[in-house]
Amino acid sequence: MSTTAHTPWHLADLPPQTGRTVIVTGAGGGLGLETARAFAGAGAHVVLAVRGVDAALRASAEIDGSTEVRSLDLADLASVRRFATAWDRPVDILVNNAGVANVPLRRTADGFELQLGTNHLGHFALTNLLLSQLTDRVVTVASNAHKGATFDLDDPNWEHRPYRASAAYGQSKLANLLFTLELQRRLTEAGSPLLAVAAHPGAATTGLNRHLGPAMSLVAATLGRLMAQSGPDGALPALFAATQEIPGAGYVGPDGRGEQRGRPTLVGRSVVAQDHALAREVWTLSERLTATAFPTALPGERATG
Repeated sequence: MSTTAHTPWHLADLPPQTGRTVIVTGAGGGLGLETARAFAGAGAHVVLAVRGVDAALRASAEIDGSTEVRSLDLADLASVRRFATAWDRPVDILVNNAGVANVPLRRTADGFELQLGTNHLGHFALTNLLLSQLTDRVVTVASNAHKGATFDLDDPNWEHRPYRASAAYGQSKLANLLFTLELQRRLTEAGSPLLAVAAHPGAATTGLNRHLGPAMSLVAATLGRLMAQSGPDGALPALFAATQEIPGAGYVGPDGRGEQRGRPTLVGRSVVAQDHALAREVWTLSERLTATAFPTALPGERATG
């Protein structure tokens, strides 16, 4: 189903997903849960890939449709590998949704700065490990926070420079877009029909900013009441990116002022997020840090030789 920027897109426009399998990371609550609920309601079998299994089981019990819950901690590469190793069937769509934001300096099980480790490196590893079993596309949830962000190739994990939570979050979201850009380049070069796309929810009412201090939490809550859209509406860009005819490396967000709220449409990104050379460098760094790589063979890729 194709659409245009002039046609407002609603949940009712989500095409039937019967017979399809979708993995949504971080689907125990917030936008991930709304994304899972929408896919299941459209007929897909949805895998809630979560750190908190018990809470996700309770949440999934209230979803109408076919679901299952699997353990996945993106802040622990051993957990990512266990999840991928246990996966033994084709999957149509992988939604890299899980994330943390504006947290104090903390480290993952592998020593990465928590926001980069969870938001980017965990998803980078998961995608590479599952890519040979994917049949349609990878959707990675980014953020407007990438605008104005930079990526420090020499100190990505904030081991030497003074830590700033908001800058670390912005770097992780910039990494999401650079990852999508380079993944699509590699897929195209391999002759694969798979798509790598990204989306952002605008300002949505979720618990993502729960780590802000008291003053900033008050500001965020006040702005949220004035500007934010609901969780179901915040999930629409990812659903649009996952199911509509958009170009590889396309980026979807709300069509309203400042991309804060509205109906999903293709949106722009920062100049840095379009830097193919930087995307390759971030990819190479991510391969080294996660010890994962783009697979040598993909379903449906063009034969060579």
